[in-house]
Amino acid sequence: MSIIPASHSDLFDLPAVWHVATIGPSGEPHVSPVWANFDGTHIRFPHLEGRQKWRNLRDDDRIALSATDPDSNERYLEVRGRVVAFEHEGALDLLDAQSQKYRGDDFPREDAQPLDKRISVVVEPLHCTTMG
Repeated sequence: MSIIPASHSDLFDLPAVWHVATIGPSGEPHVSPVWANFDGTHIRFPHLEGRQKWRNLRDDDRIALSATDPDSNERYLEVRGRVVAFEHEGALDLLDAQSQKYRGDDFPREDAQPLDKRISVVVEPLHCTTMG
């Protein structure tokens, strides 16, 4: 059974922007928006090796994500979990799918350089909070 309730899993099908919170090298919070999906077990979002979020997650796998329903700002899902993998294989396919969902753009790769550093961050959900 999934930690993410069926009542809110549809947020991953919408173009809801997910805010990812990580822990920085001095213990400071770092929050940034991402595109995300959920396969019923793991959350994945595209990213680029070397950026601050990647460095934070490499050093401390704890993560939180939250999104608000684009059609109802009182409905949201917050997920706390841990990063279980950084995947190179399929990372560009995930980026393409997310770009289509969020921007209606079939070819986002011009904006995603360097392509060989593209990864998918894989998150195991451990706890959820919902409203609405």
